[in-house]
Amino acid sequence: MLVFAFDNTNLFDFKYAWWGTMVVLVGIRLIDSIWWRTTQKGHEYNGRHATLRFISGTFATAAMWCVYCLGVYSTADTVELASTIIIIAAMAGGAASVLAAHKKTAMAYSFILLVPFSVALLLSDENYRQVLGVLGLSFGLVMSVSAKKAAEFTSQAIRLKNENALLLQHMETEVDKRTRKIYELSNLDPLTGLFNRTAFLNHLKTSLNSCIETHQPMALLFIDLDGFKKINDTIGHDAGDQILTQTARRLKEHCDDHQLLCRWGGDEFLIALPNTQQAAAVAHSKTLIDVISQAYLFDNAQLSLGATIGISLYPQHADNELKLIQLADMAMYHQKKRDISTSGVFSKELGRISTREQYLKNGLARALENKELSLSFQPIMVADNSEISAFEALLRWQKNEEHISPVEFIPIAEQHGLIRKIGTWVLNRACIVAASWPKPIAVSVNVSVNQLQGDDFITIVEEALLASSLPATLLHLEITESVFSFDKDIMIDRIKILQSRGIKVSIDDFGTEYSSLSVMQDLAVNTVKIDRSFISRLDSSGLAIVKAVINIARAFDYLVVAEGVETKEQAVLLQKLGVHFSQGFYFSRPIIEKDVIQFIQKPCTRLTDTATPVMSD
Repeated sequence: MLVFAFDNTNLFDFKYAWWGTMVVLVGIRLIDSIWWRTTQKGHEYNGRHATLRFISGTFATAAMWCVYCLGVYSTADTVELASTIIIIAAMAGGAASVLAAHKKTAMAYSFILLVPFSVALLLSDENYRQVLGVLGLSFGLVMSVSAKKAAEFTSQAIRLKNENALLLQHMETEVDKRTRKIYELSNLDPLTGLFNRTAFLNHLKTSLNSCIETHQPMALLFIDLDGFKKINDTIGHDAGDQILTQTARRLKEHCDDHQLLCRWGGDEFLIALPNTQQAAAVAHSKTLIDVISQAYLFDNAQLSLGATIGISLYPQHADNELKLIQLADMAMYHQKKRDISTSGVFSKELGRISTREQYLKNGLARALENKELSLSFQPIMVADNSEISAFEALLRWQKNEEHISPVEFIPIAEQHGLIRKIGTWVLNRACIVAASWPKPIAVSVNVSVNQLQGDDFITIVEEALLASSLPATLLHLEITESVFSFDKDIMIDRIKILQSRGIKVSIDDFGTEYSSLSVMQDLAVNTVKIDRSFISRLDSSGLAIVKAVINIARAFDYLVVAEGVETKEQAVLLQKLGVHFSQGFYFSRPIIEKDVIQFIQKPCTRLTDTATPVMSD
């Protein structure tokens, strides 16, 4: 054990040198601490190097105190030794807490301070020094153990703090994820990533209010994809979803403010264009239509569709976001019926038409309940002898003293999904009325595309015949050629099923829509009805068409009905050309239900005031 022995002069020099060294050491450590706090604290730094610097300073300080204790050991009296050991013990006790963050340093610090000095005291010949040595050594050991436990406790506390910090960070991350998820669910369309209705309406309202305050115009574009339903139904929903996603991506590329772009629903999208006049809105719509009309890729195949766009404007049309959307929707539907894959701007005339359509739509929904619908019957005459062959059932609608034409309300019923319910009522009512006639006369009922597409249509027809007790051979169903532009095979199968029951099937308005020899060959209907537009032009181009239809029908062994016969000359000519049946005002206008029996019983009532019906030569 190294113990210094100094006289008074040397002791003074020792203490002077020691204090000078200690001041330098403390100064170095203080400068290091200040430098760390001003340049490194709060920033990323090398923690290992900083820890080594601190430990080195701590060990150097402990060593200096150890040197001091050993240096004054030989000359110190009892009081000085006791005071020194107490001070050193206090420093060791404080180190157990202060240095608890580093276990080895805390234990070593206490050991360096107390153990060498205590051992020196134990080796002394004086009892009081040995007692102080025992106390110092015991306290040193206790402080080492305490330092170890304090360090372990501190380490565990730091570890728990870090774990809690990580847990808190993880929880905050999860909260952020859930917040974003909630935001996406409440504001974004899950398929396209565009804003949904709710979010778009909020952004549109804010933008519109800004335009109102700054007196700037705004255009709203209502975009509907053309041909999307057919792709979705025939190829599948995966293809439809990819098309919607690609369409959304294309629209994003041509929209400056994505907050003013949304998927409204299905294959409908909305774009608001602040500070945009009509001409610019129309030009932008044309660009969007061109972009959307570019080919889409799906499973290495190219799919094509288009888009129809309706445009409404602020302040010309409305100053409310919901009204702007409604008017743009009207403009889009009107444009789709007028010229598909183009754009159209809302107008007052269009508003009047839309208001009328809405009025009729709402009325049709309650027309059956209000008993506003009725049937009239127009006779179909045998061309050779003017005998009644059948009656065509014609739907009539009287609402609030207004007689509304079928030409006006039938398309609305088809567009808004009301035609099946109304068509079923017409079929049942026509069968009931025909079954009440005094002699067996067929009744002809028009069937819409929507009705024939229904999977339950065959069942509806059979139930109508069963409920009315009308023989199936007395029921004729008239369909238009447009049904074969959908799924020809399904339609042909259903027609064959109807014919197998004994029901006759006619093509109405033949030659005006989807005519083709291949359809006629596959169809095998019973009758074709030549449209009135050709009959009215018998003295010009219509004659050649009528002759062609008659020749084709004869080749396929079809019967022929001429519609719209209004003069004796037409009736005579058609009979000579080989038409089997004629129908029109020349024979009779449509007859209300209660007068049909009288017409059947008194054939003379078939005559009009201006003409005599054609009779066989």
